[in-house]
Amino acid sequence: MIDKNKIPAHIAVIMDGNGRWAARRGEARFLGHKKGVDAVKRIVDEASNIGVQYLTLYTFSAENWKRPEEEIKALMSILITSFNSEIERLKSNNIRILVIGDMDSLPDDVQKTLHQAMESTSRNTGLSLVLALSYGGRQDIICAVRKISLDIQKKKITLSDISRELFRNYLSTANIPDPELLIRTGGEYRISNFLLWELAYTEFYFTRTLWPDFGKEEFQTAIIEYQGREKRFGKTSEQVRRNNY
Repeated sequence: MIDKNKIPAHIAVIMDGNGRWAARRGEARFLGHKKGVDAVKRIVDEASNIGVQYLTLYTFSAENWKRPEEEIKALMSILITSFNSEIERLKSNNIRILVIGDMDSLPDDVQKTLHQAMESTSRNTGLSLVLALSYGGRQDIICAVRKISLDIQKKKITLSDISRELFRNYLSTANIPDPELLIRTGGEYRISNFLLWELAYTEFYFTRTLWPDFGKEEFQTAIIEYQGREKRFGKTSEQVRRNNY
């Protein structure tokens, strides 16, 4: 059973397996993505219900632009349709929408939909649903380095000012706590250029379940497994136990 006193504040999810889910049924890939939206709804609802503060979904990576054009168009269409149909429910459930990634690279109608969703939910105080769109961890780090370099040139900061804390403030996740738990569905065991800086001390949960089949019960299982682990941050187990008393 989940310990309500140890709910991870931030859970990140790599939603993998939509295409394979469809292929196993002899369906087109976009049908797998449509079915994946149902899994998103289930997990967002459950995360909100149990008190997760941030839920970050790897929705569309920077590398996904390499996919067939018709699949990309289908994904963007599903994104718009999903927001148009779900925005009122998100607002009524006190859920706030945030986006990380290169929004400027998205189609204009997608950008418009996202900006409207973020604006209309900006005052909500419950779960923050963070969508990683056209996002890549390496790209985000490079962008942060460029911003720091410009601020050094402008004499806003000096080399000696650079620290982990300062660097973090230049990332797209600056105002979001690091994930405590990463879930990846679909049976792969890699992080695929996702939140490279932020996952330094994150606990990982991998499952062979394809994303459209991922539900409330396995989401809870991932959290229970997380709650049973010991996070040491470089210390020994004895040090951690002493600090907890």
